[in-house]
Amino acid sequence: MRILIVEDEVHLAEALTQILKKNNYTVDAVYDGEAGLDNALSDIYDLIILDIMLPKLDGISVLKEIRKEGLSTPVILLTAKGEVTDKVNGLDSGADDYLSKPFATEELLARIRAMARRKGEVAQDNTLVFGDIRLSPDTLKLTCKDKEVKLILKESELLELLINRKKSASSKELIIEKLWGFDAEVEHNHVEVYISFLRKKLTHLCSTVKITTVRGVGYILEES
Repeated sequence: MRILIVEDEVHLAEALTQILKKNNYTVDAVYDGEAGLDNALSDIYDLIILDIMLPKLDGISVLKEIRKEGLSTPVILLTAKGEVTDKVNGLDSGADDYLSKPFATEELLARIRAMARRKGEVAQDNTLVFGDIRLSPDTLKLTCKDKEVKLILKESELLELLINRKKSASSKELIIEKLWGFDAEVEHNHVEVYISFLRKKLTHLCSTVKITTVRGVGYILEES
């Protein structure tokens, strides 16, 4: 899961970034509303953590513009204000959830997991299931029946993307944007290498799940 943090308190943004990365999320952080809107409109994020009080453009305005552009990316609002009117305004503007500062990081992580479950991306125990395989993004473990292998982070992120997009082929360009970022200097062969790694591990597990190449389009998961 790729997460965008839009927070002008740099120390808080950096702390959240480190915490989320330790929990195997891919994270980008920006520190004002204009940068937040530019990044959000790239549509490469699975979740946005958005502060309300921001320089250049406030969080509510960012949120309204995101929804105006038709993006349905889940948004968790952060605010130092506890008034009911602020929460109502945020939810009415298109937010999916909110947290008032200060908050416990465990609660934020729980809200993120709950948001993913709402999207149907993960099971109740925070694993992803496709065919006979189960992926745990938290532990980077991939299991099939009684066999298990440990993935590296990029392998896990790639398989998570393919599972979440199980009905659609994923192009190399999309994979690069989701896993490395839209401005990353990553070549297509990077994707090919990680696809090869995953195919070997699926074979090792004797899984019926295959990564199929759709010529000219991208990759898709299928059961044989």
